Amino acid sequence: MAFVARCEKVAFYGVPGASSEMTYKRMKNFSSLSMSKNPSEYSRKYVDEAFEQTDVTGYSPSISYTFDLDSENDVHKDIVSITDGEKIGSDAIRTIIVVDMTSTGATDGKKVAYKRDFAVIPDSEGDGTDAYTYSGTFKTKGVSTKIEVTVAEDGQSITLA
Repeated sequence: MAFVARCEKVAFYGVPGASSEMTYKRMKNFSSLSMSKNPSEYSRKYVDEAFEQTDVTGYSPSISYTFDLDSENDVHKDIVSITDGEKIGSDAIRTIIVVDMTSTGATDGKKVAYKRDFAVIPDSEGDGTDAYTYSGTFKTKGVSTKIEVTVAEDGQSITLA
């Protein structure tokens, strides 16, 4: 069995820059980053059968998140600016790329990844007594695209192929 550790599926968040350019930074210090596929189903029971049939008709993935606020973390700062600024619409859309660090892309040195836009949906902040935390959900804003990326030597950022 080829066991895959949780830390080998790494998420990178598109932090907007001053010139509308995205920098994809590793999502560090998240205590929860859990994907739910949220499939849509079509179920029916036909009169001539004793069982129900179900088909999947679509997906609406979401990622629930919780992090301990690090005031020097650019990803945290961006999510906090969305939360505290109560941003809406396109101002609250960000790209997340999940990289399979165990993969090998078609091009030497590349990794297989999935890229998707998400709406940042804040939920709560300040829960707990040790660290100041933020939590919420990233909800899908489009289709997932399989891409290849180059992971920086220090593992803290990626560039698109």
